[in-house]
Amino acid sequence: MNRRLLAYFLLDTSGSMRGEPIQALNNGFNGLINMLRTDPQAMDSLHISVITFDREVHNLVPLTDLASFQPVEIHCPESGPTHTGEALEMLLKMIDNELVKGSTERKGDWKPLLFVFTDGKPSDIQKYRMCIPKIKAMDFGIIVGCAAGPKAEVSFLKELTDEVVKLDTTDSNTLTTFFRWVSSSIEMGSKSQGTGEIMTLPPPPNELNIII
Repeated sequence: MNRRLLAYFLLDTSGSMRGEPIQALNNGFNGLINMLRTDPQAMDSLHISVITFDREVHNLVPLTDLASFQPVEIHCPESGPTHTGEALEMLLKMIDNELVKGSTERKGDWKPLLFVFTDGKPSDIQKYRMCIPKIKAMDFGIIVGCAAGPKAEVSFLKELTDEVVKLDTTDSNTLTTFFRWVSSSIEMGSKSQGTGEIMTLPPPPNELNIII
């Protein structure tokens, strides 16, 4: 059995994403899948799962290998809160069930990757903060937070991970650039884990501001 590289995407679909931002997210994310498919190593090992969060939290795409992944249509409600904490809670349960741990008989999966994309801040801050230490204990290969658009709050993502990217806008060009960068991050991740190196992120393009 091949060792798998699991990549989880938590995508904010709260009401503020309506209109151009959600279209841009759809284009950017489906573009990411196409880019990853050109990488033989990703085709060999990468499995992707998508969780969307607004008032409700959905596992929009259960864990699927890259070759079988179908284009997704991400929708968002007209308004409502952003349940980021609940999304992290769902993620914890899923990883518990899905990640194959190594044993003496076989090698387990590579360290999973997590990408959290939001254009606001958690509405369920208490639950969000309760999940953070559990997420950190999971030993992800990398956790990338993306704060997109003028109302996105960087500070909450910084509690979750040191790797936070700020996008000034949520238009198609910016999100496409972001997901292109994510694609090269995943490719670097699959290569570096294969050699046992610590995963590092590729340098971001100018449209992305890495928050230090």
